[in-house]
Amino acid sequence: MSSKKCVLAYSGGLDTSVILGWLQDQGYEVHAVYVDLGQPCEDREAIMKKARDCGAASARLIDVREELCRDFAFPVLAWQAKYEQIYLLGTSIARPLISKVCLQVAREVGATAYAHGATGKGNDQCRFQLAAEALDPKVEIIAPWRIKEFREAFPGRTELIAYCEQKNIPVKASTAKPYSSDENVLHISYEAGDLEQLDINGVELVDFGMGVSPQEAPDESETVTIGFESGVPVSLDGNQVNALQMVESLNTIAGRNGIGRIDMIENRFVGMKSRGVYESPGMTVLYDALMYIEQLAMDRDLMHLRDRMAPEVAEMVYYGFWYTPKMDALMAFIRQAQRPVTGEVTLKLYKGNVIVDSRSSPNSLYDAEIATMEGGGSYNQDDAEGFLRIQGLPSRVQGTVTPRKY
Repeated sequence: MSSKKCVLAYSGGLDTSVILGWLQDQGYEVHAVYVDLGQPCEDREAIMKKARDCGAASARLIDVREELCRDFAFPVLAWQAKYEQIYLLGTSIARPLISKVCLQVAREVGATAYAHGATGKGNDQCRFQLAAEALDPKVEIIAPWRIKEFREAFPGRTELIAYCEQKNIPVKASTAKPYSSDENVLHISYEAGDLEQLDINGVELVDFGMGVSPQEAPDESETVTIGFESGVPVSLDGNQVNALQMVESLNTIAGRNGIGRIDMIENRFVGMKSRGVYESPGMTVLYDALMYIEQLAMDRDLMHLRDRMAPEVAEMVYYGFWYTPKMDALMAFIRQAQRPVTGEVTLKLYKGNVIVDSRSSPNSLYDAEIATMEGGGSYNQDDAEGFLRIQGLPSRVQGTVTPRKY
Protein backbone atom coordinates (compact mmCIF):
# COMPACT_ATOMS: atom_id res chain seq x y z
CA MET A 1 0.00 0.00 0.00
CA SER A 2 1.23 3.47 -0.88
CA SER A 3 2.57 5.67 1.88
CA LYS A 4 1.25 8.74 0.08
CA LYS A 5 -2.44 9.38 0.72
CA CYS A 6 -4.64 11.90 -1.06
CA VAL A 7 -8.29 12.93 -0.98
CA LEU A 8 -9.87 13.89 -4.29
CA ALA A 9 -12.92 16.13 -4.70
CA TYR A 10 -14.63 13.68 -7.04
CA SER A 11 -17.63 14.17 -9.31
CA GLY A 12 -17.43 11.05 -11.46
CA GLY A 13 -17.15 13.15 -14.60
CA LEU A 14 -14.47 12.82 -17.24
CA ASP A 15 -11.88 15.11 -15.62
CA THR A 16 -11.97 13.73 -12.09
CA SER A 17 -12.20 10.16 -13.39
CA VAL A 18 -8.92 10.71 -15.23
CA ILE A 19 -7.39 12.51 -12.24
CA LEU A 20 -8.29 9.55 -10.00
CA GLY A 21 -6.31 7.23 -12.28
CA TRP A 22 -3.48 9.69 -12.78
CA LEU A 23 -2.99 10.20 -9.04
CA GLN A 24 -2.64 6.44 -8.63
CA ASP A 25 -0.08 6.47 -11.45
CA GLN A 26 1.84 9.01 -9.35
CA GLY A 27 1.88 6.60 -6.43
CA TYR A 28 -0.98 7.99 -4.33
CA GLU A 29 -3.55 6.05 -2.36
CA VAL A 30 -6.65 8.02 -3.36
CA HIS A 31 -9.80 8.57 -1.30
CA ALA A 32 -12.65 9.89 -3.45
CA VAL A 33 -15.10 12.33 -1.88
CA TYR A 34 -18.35 13.25 -3.62
CA VAL A 35 -19.73 16.33 -1.85
CA ASP A 36 -23.49 16.43 -2.44
CA LEU A 37 -24.46 20.07 -2.94
CA GLY A 38 -27.68 19.28 -4.80
CA GLN A 39 -26.05 18.83 -8.20
CA PRO A 40 -28.02 16.69 -10.65
CA CYS A 41 -27.03 13.06 -10.88
CA GLU A 42 -28.88 10.02 -12.11
CA ASP A 43 -27.26 7.54 -9.72
CA ARG A 44 -24.97 8.70 -6.95
CA GLU A 45 -24.30 5.13 -5.78
CA ALA A 46 -23.12 4.26 -9.29
CA ILE A 47 -20.59 7.10 -9.03
CA MET A 48 -19.30 5.69 -5.74
CA LYS A 49 -19.05 2.22 -7.26
CA LYS A 50 -17.19 3.63 -10.25
CA ALA A 51 -14.63 5.27 -7.95
CA ARG A 52 -14.06 2.04 -6.05
CA ASP A 53 -13.87 0.00 -9.26
CA CYS A 54 -11.29 2.45 -10.60
CA GLY A 55 -8.97 1.91 -7.66
CA ALA A 56 -10.04 4.42 -5.03
CA ALA A 57 -9.03 3.24 -1.57
CA SER A 58 -12.38 4.59 -0.36
CA ALA A 59 -15.30 6.43 -1.87
CA ARG A 60 -17.87 8.32 0.11
CA LEU A 61 -20.81 10.59 -0.57
CA ILE A 62 -21.38 13.37 1.95
CA ASP A 63 -24.65 15.31 1.85
CA VAL A 64 -24.06 18.93 2.84
CA ARG A 65 -27.09 20.53 1.16
CA GLU A 66 -28.63 21.76 4.41
CA GLU A 67 -25.29 23.06 5.69
CA LEU A 68 -24.67 24.84 2.39
CA CYS A 69 -27.95 26.73 2.67
CA ARG A 70 -27.95 27.32 6.43
CA ASP A 71 -24.31 28.12 7.23
CA PHE A 72 -23.03 29.51 3.94
CA ALA A 73 -25.79 30.90 1.70
CA PHE A 74 -27.98 32.45 4.42
CA PRO A 75 -25.17 34.46 6.09
CA VAL A 76 -24.23 35.83 2.64
CA LEU A 77 -27.92 36.61 2.09
CA ALA A 78 -27.98 38.55 5.39
CA TRP A 79 -25.27 40.77 3.92
CA GLN A 80 -27.34 41.26 0.74
CA ALA A 81 -23.99 40.48 -0.87
CA LYS A 82 -23.92 40.42 -4.67
CA TYR A 83 -20.72 40.35 -6.69
CA GLU A 84 -20.57 43.27 -9.10
CA GLN A 85 -24.16 44.26 -8.35
CA ILE A 86 -25.99 41.15 -9.61
CA TYR A 87 -24.23 37.79 -9.07
CA LEU A 88 -25.60 35.90 -6.04
CA LEU A 89 -22.39 33.86 -5.63
CA GLY A 90 -23.95 30.40 -5.89
CA THR A 91 -20.75 28.67 -7.02
CA SER A 92 -18.42 30.77 -4.86
CA ILE A 93 -20.31 29.98 -1.66
CA ALA A 94 -20.05 26.21 -2.16
CA ARG A 95 -16.29 25.88 -2.72
CA PRO A 96 -15.05 26.48 0.85
CA LEU A 97 -17.52 23.86 2.07
CA ILE A 98 -16.17 21.31 -0.42
CA SER A 99 -12.65 21.94 0.88
CA LYS A 100 -13.81 21.66 4.48
CA VAL A 101 -15.49 18.30 3.87
CA CYS A 102 -12.51 16.93 1.92
CA LEU A 103 -10.12 17.93 4.70
CA GLN A 104 -12.35 16.27 7.29
CA VAL A 105 -12.04 13.04 5.29
CA ALA A 106 -8.29 13.60 4.91
CA ARG A 107 -7.94 13.84 8.68
CA GLU A 108 -9.98 10.66 9.10
CA VAL A 109 -7.95 8.57 6.62
CA GLY A 110 -4.57 10.14 7.38
CA ALA A 111 -4.13 11.83 4.00
CA THR A 112 -1.76 14.76 3.64
CA ALA A 113 -2.75 15.85 0.11
CA TYR A 114 -5.94 17.30 -1.36
CA ALA A 115 -6.61 17.18 -5.11
CA HIS A 116 -9.22 18.93 -7.22
CA GLY A 117 -10.06 19.28 -10.90
CA ALA A 118 -10.28 23.06 -11.19
CA THR A 119 -8.38 24.69 -14.05
CA GLY A 120 -5.52 27.14 -13.68
CA LYS A 121 -7.49 29.94 -15.35
CA GLY A 122 -10.58 30.11 -13.17
CA ASN A 123 -11.75 31.21 -9.74
CA ASP A 124 -12.43 27.78 -8.25
CA GLN A 125 -8.75 26.89 -7.83
CA CYS A 126 -8.45 29.97 -5.61
CA ARG A 127 -11.51 29.13 -3.54
CA PHE A 128 -10.50 25.49 -3.02
CA GLN A 129 -6.91 26.28 -2.07
CA LEU A 130 -7.46 29.38 0.07
CA ALA A 131 -10.07 27.56 2.13
CA ALA A 132 -8.02 24.38 2.46
CA GLU A 133 -4.82 26.12 3.52
CA ALA A 134 -6.70 28.24 6.07
CA LEU A 135 -8.06 25.06 7.67
CA ASP A 136 -4.87 23.00 7.35
CA PRO A 137 -1.79 25.12 6.62
CA LYS A 138 0.30 21.98 6.00
CA VAL A 139 -1.98 20.38 3.40
CA GLU A 140 -0.43 19.58 0.02
CA ILE A 141 -2.61 20.92 -2.81
CA ILE A 142 -2.59 18.91 -6.04
CA ALA A 143 -4.13 20.77 -8.97
CA PRO A 144 -3.33 18.64 -12.03
CA TRP A 145 -4.45 21.26 -14.54
CA ARG A 146 -1.69 23.52 -13.16
CA ILE A 147 0.92 20.79 -13.74
CA LYS A 148 2.63 21.02 -17.12
CA GLU A 149 3.15 17.26 -17.47
CA PHE A 150 -0.55 16.61 -16.93
CA ARG A 151 -1.59 19.23 -19.49
CA GLU A 152 0.86 17.81 -22.01
CA ALA A 153 -0.49 14.29 -21.46
CA PHE A 154 -4.09 15.48 -21.77
CA PRO A 155 -4.26 18.43 -24.18
CA GLY A 156 -7.89 17.73 -25.05
CA ARG A 157 -11.01 15.64 -24.56
CA THR A 158 -9.78 12.96 -27.00
CA GLU A 159 -6.75 12.15 -24.85
CA LEU A 160 -8.86 12.07 -21.68
CA ILE A 161 -11.26 9.55 -23.24
CA ALA A 162 -8.37 7.47 -24.62
CA TYR A 163 -6.86 7.26 -21.11
CA CYS A 164 -10.18 6.05 -19.72
CA GLU A 165 -10.40 3.37 -22.39
CA GLN A 166 -6.84 2.25 -21.67
CA LYS A 167 -7.56 2.03 -17.93
CA ASN A 168 -11.04 0.52 -18.39
CA ILE A 169 -12.60 3.55 -16.71
CA PRO A 170 -16.26 3.74 -17.78
CA VAL A 171 -17.11 7.05 -19.39
CA LYS A 172 -20.65 7.95 -20.31
CA ALA A 173 -20.99 9.21 -23.86
CA SER A 174 -22.70 12.59 -23.79
CA THR A 175 -23.74 15.11 -26.38
CA ALA A 176 -21.45 18.08 -25.98
CA LYS A 177 -23.38 21.26 -25.21
CA PRO A 178 -22.15 24.57 -26.61
CA TYR A 179 -21.25 25.68 -23.05
CA SER A 180 -20.31 24.19 -19.66
CA SER A 181 -22.46 24.26 -16.53
CA ASP A 182 -22.13 23.84 -12.78
CA GLU A 183 -25.14 23.21 -10.56
CA ASN A 184 -25.95 23.07 -6.88
CA VAL A 185 -29.10 23.65 -4.88
CA LEU A 186 -28.52 27.42 -4.94
CA HIS A 187 -28.11 27.97 -8.66
CA ILE A 188 -26.82 26.83 -12.04
CA SER A 189 -23.99 28.63 -13.82
CA TYR A 190 -23.29 28.43 -17.54
CA GLU A 191 -20.08 29.59 -19.20
CA ALA A 192 -17.48 28.97 -21.93
CA GLY A 193 -18.08 27.54 -25.38
CA ASP A 194 -20.46 29.60 -27.47
CA LEU A 195 -21.10 31.90 -24.50
CA GLU A 196 -17.65 33.37 -25.07
CA GLN A 197 -19.08 35.06 -28.17
CA LEU A 198 -20.70 38.27 -26.96
CA ASP A 199 -22.92 38.62 -30.02
CA ILE A 200 -24.80 35.47 -28.96
CA ASN A 201 -27.81 35.98 -26.69
CA GLY A 202 -26.94 33.99 -23.58
CA VAL A 203 -30.40 33.52 -22.12
CA GLU A 204 -31.67 32.32 -25.50
CA LEU A 205 -28.77 29.90 -26.03
CA VAL A 206 -28.84 28.23 -22.62
CA ASP A 207 -31.16 25.33 -21.86
CA PHE A 208 -32.00 26.42 -18.31
CA GLY A 209 -32.53 23.72 -15.73
CA MET A 210 -34.34 25.46 -12.87
CA GLY A 211 -37.28 27.18 -14.50
CA VAL A 212 -38.96 28.76 -17.49
CA SER A 213 -38.34 32.06 -19.22
CA PRO A 214 -40.43 35.08 -18.19
CA GLN A 215 -42.18 34.86 -21.54
CA GLU A 216 -43.21 31.25 -20.86
CA ALA A 217 -44.30 31.92 -17.25
CA PRO A 218 -48.01 31.93 -16.33
CA ASP A 219 -50.12 34.96 -17.19
CA GLU A 220 -51.28 35.26 -13.56
CA SER A 221 -49.13 36.10 -10.56
CA GLU A 222 -48.38 33.57 -7.82
CA THR A 223 -48.38 34.63 -4.17
CA VAL A 224 -45.81 33.43 -1.64
CA THR A 225 -45.33 34.41 2.03
CA ILE A 226 -41.91 34.17 3.72
CA GLY A 227 -41.20 34.59 7.41
CA PHE A 228 -37.87 35.70 8.90
CA GLU A 229 -36.36 35.52 12.38
CA SER A 230 -33.34 37.78 12.93
CA GLY A 231 -32.65 37.85 9.21
CA VAL A 232 -32.94 34.09 8.71
CA PRO A 233 -35.76 32.71 6.52
CA VAL A 234 -37.72 30.23 8.65
CA SER A 235 -41.25 29.84 7.26
CA LEU A 236 -42.88 29.48 3.88
CA ASP A 237 -46.61 30.09 3.45
CA GLY A 238 -47.10 29.66 7.19
CA ASN A 239 -45.13 26.41 7.51
CA GLN A 240 -41.85 26.15 9.40
CA VAL A 241 -39.15 24.81 7.08
CA ASN A 242 -35.44 24.16 7.31
CA ALA A 243 -32.94 25.98 5.12
CA LEU A 244 -32.79 23.31 2.41
CA GLN A 245 -36.58 23.03 2.22
CA MET A 246 -36.84 26.81 1.92
CA VAL A 247 -34.40 27.02 -0.99
CA GLU A 248 -35.70 23.96 -2.84
CA SER A 249 -39.33 25.03 -2.51
CA LEU A 250 -38.62 28.57 -3.68
CA ASN A 251 -36.55 27.24 -6.57
CA THR A 252 -39.66 25.41 -7.77
CA ILE A 253 -42.08 28.28 -7.14
CA ALA A 254 -39.86 31.06 -8.50
CA GLY A 255 -38.55 28.90 -11.32
CA ARG A 256 -41.99 28.35 -12.78
CA ASN A 257 -42.49 32.13 -12.72
CA GLY A 258 -39.38 32.95 -14.73
CA ILE A 259 -37.39 34.53 -11.89
CA GLY A 260 -33.65 34.72 -11.31
CA ARG A 261 -31.81 34.72 -14.66
CA ILE A 262 -28.83 36.98 -15.36
CA ASP A 263 -26.18 37.34 -18.08
CA MET A 264 -23.05 39.21 -17.02
CA ILE A 265 -19.43 39.98 -17.81
CA GLU A 266 -17.55 39.55 -14.54
CA ASN A 267 -14.03 40.19 -13.31
CA ARG A 268 -12.35 36.96 -12.25
CA PHE A 269 -9.95 36.96 -9.31
CA VAL A 270 -7.12 35.83 -11.63
CA GLY A 271 -7.44 39.04 -13.63
CA MET A 272 -9.46 38.34 -16.76
CA LYS A 273 -13.01 39.25 -17.65
CA SER A 274 -15.33 36.33 -18.39
CA ARG A 275 -18.97 35.84 -19.23
CA GLY A 276 -21.39 33.93 -17.06
CA VAL A 277 -25.08 33.17 -17.38
CA TYR A 278 -26.72 32.24 -14.08
CA GLU A 279 -30.09 31.18 -12.76
CA SER A 280 -30.89 31.37 -9.08
CA PRO A 281 -34.68 31.52 -8.66
CA GLY A 282 -35.09 30.75 -4.97
CA MET A 283 -32.25 32.90 -3.69
CA THR A 284 -33.37 35.82 -5.89
CA VAL A 285 -36.73 35.79 -4.11
CA LEU A 286 -35.07 35.52 -0.69
CA TYR A 287 -32.85 38.56 -1.34
CA ASP A 288 -35.91 40.67 -2.16
CA ALA A 289 -37.98 39.23 0.69
CA LEU A 290 -35.32 40.00 3.29
CA MET A 291 -34.89 43.51 1.90
CA TYR A 292 -38.55 44.31 2.55
CA ILE A 293 -38.32 43.23 6.21
CA GLU A 294 -35.05 45.14 6.63
CA GLN A 295 -36.78 48.27 5.35
CA LEU A 296 -39.19 47.97 8.27
CA ALA A 297 -36.97 46.84 11.10
CA MET A 298 -33.32 47.82 10.48
CA ASP A 299 -31.96 51.16 11.65
CA ARG A 300 -31.17 53.59 8.81
CA ASP A 301 -27.50 54.25 9.63
CA LEU A 302 -26.87 50.57 10.34
CA MET A 303 -28.44 49.59 7.01
CA HIS A 304 -26.38 52.16 5.12
CA LEU A 305 -23.19 50.93 6.78
CA ARG A 306 -24.07 47.33 5.88
CA ASP A 307 -24.78 48.36 2.30
CA ARG A 308 -21.39 50.06 1.99
CA MET A 309 -19.63 46.96 3.33
CA ALA A 310 -21.65 44.39 1.34
CA PRO A 311 -19.55 44.68 -1.85
CA GLU A 312 -16.45 43.91 0.23
CA VAL A 313 -18.10 40.76 1.58
CA ALA A 314 -19.21 39.73 -1.90
CA GLU A 315 -15.67 40.17 -3.20
CA MET A 316 -14.22 38.09 -0.36
CA VAL A 317 -16.70 35.28 -1.02
CA TYR A 318 -16.07 35.44 -4.77
CA TYR A 319 -12.28 35.34 -4.32
CA GLY A 320 -12.40 32.55 -1.74
CA PHE A 321 -11.46 34.33 1.50
CA TRP A 322 -14.08 32.56 3.62
CA TYR A 323 -11.98 31.25 6.50
CA THR A 324 -10.30 34.50 7.54
CA PRO A 325 -10.36 36.67 10.68
CA LYS A 326 -11.86 39.50 8.62
CA MET A 327 -14.75 37.31 7.47
CA ASP A 328 -15.28 36.04 11.03
CA ALA A 329 -15.61 39.63 12.25
CA LEU A 330 -17.91 40.60 9.39
CA MET A 331 -20.19 37.63 10.11
CA ALA A 332 -20.34 38.58 13.79
CA PHE A 333 -21.33 42.10 12.72
CA ILE A 334 -24.14 40.93 10.44
CA ARG A 335 -25.59 38.60 13.08
CA GLN A 336 -25.90 41.60 15.41
CA ALA A 337 -27.23 43.86 12.65
CA GLN A 338 -29.94 41.36 11.72
CA ARG A 339 -31.21 40.76 15.27
CA PRO A 340 -34.35 42.93 14.92
CA VAL A 341 -35.07 41.79 11.34
CA THR A 342 -38.04 39.56 12.13
CA GLY A 343 -41.29 39.57 10.25
CA GLU A 344 -43.31 38.28 7.35
CA VAL A 345 -43.55 39.43 3.74
CA THR A 346 -45.99 38.42 1.03
CA LEU A 347 -44.74 38.64 -2.53
CA LYS A 348 -46.35 38.26 -5.92
CA LEU A 349 -44.22 36.53 -8.53
CA TYR A 350 -45.04 37.40 -12.11
CA LYS A 351 -43.06 36.76 -15.29
CA GLY A 352 -39.61 37.35 -13.83
CA ASN A 353 -40.72 40.08 -11.40
CA VAL A 354 -40.86 40.00 -7.60
CA ILE A 355 -43.54 42.41 -6.36
CA VAL A 356 -44.17 43.16 -2.70
CA ASP A 357 -47.79 42.67 -1.66
CA SER A 358 -47.63 43.19 2.12
CA ARG A 359 -45.12 43.15 4.95
CA SER A 360 -45.14 43.24 8.75
CA SER A 361 -42.69 43.09 11.65
CA PRO A 362 -43.07 43.14 15.44
CA ASN A 363 -39.97 45.35 15.42
CA SER A 364 -41.21 47.75 12.74
CA LEU A 365 -39.75 51.24 12.94
CA TYR A 366 -42.36 52.56 10.53
CA ASP A 367 -44.84 54.90 12.28
CA ALA A 368 -47.73 56.10 10.15
CA GLU A 369 -48.47 58.88 12.66
CA ILE A 370 -45.01 60.32 12.07
CA ALA A 371 -44.79 59.61 8.34
CA THR A 372 -48.24 60.86 7.32
CA MET A 373 -48.42 63.76 4.87
CA GLU A 374 -51.78 64.74 6.32
CA GLY A 375 -52.13 67.51 8.89
CA GLY A 376 -51.58 66.72 12.54
CA GLY A 377 -49.69 63.66 13.62
CA SER A 378 -46.79 63.53 16.07
CA TYR A 379 -44.22 65.17 13.80
CA ASN A 380 -43.80 68.91 14.40
CA GLN A 381 -42.83 70.51 11.09
CA ASP A 382 -41.54 73.59 12.93
CA ASP A 383 -38.59 71.42 14.06
CA ALA A 384 -37.39 71.16 10.46
CA GLU A 385 -36.46 74.87 10.45
CA GLY A 386 -33.65 74.50 12.97
CA PHE A 387 -32.62 71.12 11.53
CA LEU A 388 -32.01 72.63 8.10
CA ARG A 389 -30.27 75.76 9.46
CA ILE A 390 -27.72 73.52 11.20
CA GLN A 391 -27.36 71.11 8.23
CA GLY A 392 -26.93 74.00 5.82
CA LEU A 393 -24.37 75.92 7.90
CA PRO A 394 -21.22 74.49 6.19
CA SER A 395 -22.68 75.22 2.74
CA ARG A 396 -23.56 78.82 3.66
CA VAL A 397 -20.04 79.43 4.98
CA GLN A 398 -18.50 77.80 1.89
CA GLY A 399 -20.77 79.78 -0.42
CA THR A 400 -19.67 83.03 1.25
CA VAL A 401 -15.93 82.25 0.99
CA THR A 402 -15.94 80.67 -2.49
CA PRO A 403 -19.11 81.75 -4.31
CA ARG A 404 -20.38 79.39 -7.05
CA LYS A 405 -21.43 80.74 -10.44
CA TYR A 406 -25.07 80.28 -11.29
